[in-house]
Amino acid sequence: MTPLIGISCGTFHDRDWCPPSYGHRKTYVDAVLRAGGVPLLIPPLLDATALRTIYDRLDGLLLAGGGDISPNHYGDQPHERLGVIDLPRDMAELRLARWATADHKPLLGICRGVQLINVALGGSLYQDIPSQIGSTIDHNESYAREDWTFLAHTMTIAPDARLACFLGTTDLMINSLHHQAVRRVAPGLRAVAWAPDGVIEALESEDTRFIVGVQCHPEALQAETDPRWQGLFAAFVESCRDMHRQSRAA
Repeated sequence: MTPLIGISCGTFHDRDWCPPSYGHRKTYVDAVLRAGGVPLLIPPLLDATALRTIYDRLDGLLLAGGGDISPNHYGDQPHERLGVIDLPRDMAELRLARWATADHKPLLGICRGVQLINVALGGSLYQDIPSQIGSTIDHNESYAREDWTFLAHTMTIAPDARLACFLGTTDLMINSLHHQAVRRVAPGLRAVAWAPDGVIEALESEDTRFIVGVQCHPEALQAETDPRWQGLFAAFVESCRDMHRQSRAA
């Protein structure tokens, strides 16, 4: 039983005279395939019926990284350092995250994805870490170095977190490519990992549903840099496989 796992796509404008394209980085596909899932890229559709048609065929959902989320979705005003936003993607992913949460469908968020899950369920974000928190840590250092595998700082995981079980550790080095972060944790979620400056690095559901979000980019680390991250993708795909069995048995 091979589960079908949706990966949310972003919008890319590579040339002014060309139509935009939808897609995402190969490392997300690689990580899902390695763990035994079948990846399906989901465009940011505004047509809710078409989006739901795709969603209903999925056994799990991976919300991938990307640009900033509009603060309108959590009742805040745009900060002067707010980056590029993709409103169609915001709308599509908010729908997908809420559907998956309501249906107990496995949900994994990476970087923007953990932020999106938090916003979808009623949380808020820091729009710019340097100006709103004033950390001495550069949370965008891996991007600044143009190296997705650069291990920028440590992450400490709560010993009772499922993430600690998946990785087999409570302390490890991670890459870092973001300037926004979780601020107010949404109801039903809990923070389970932190950077040395206190920035939240991972969220999980408070109940038994597979809702896990990480702020780093494990899809870029799991192949060679730190194979322990394969444990996260393996657990996610196994949960999706369980969903596949349940849906076929129904």
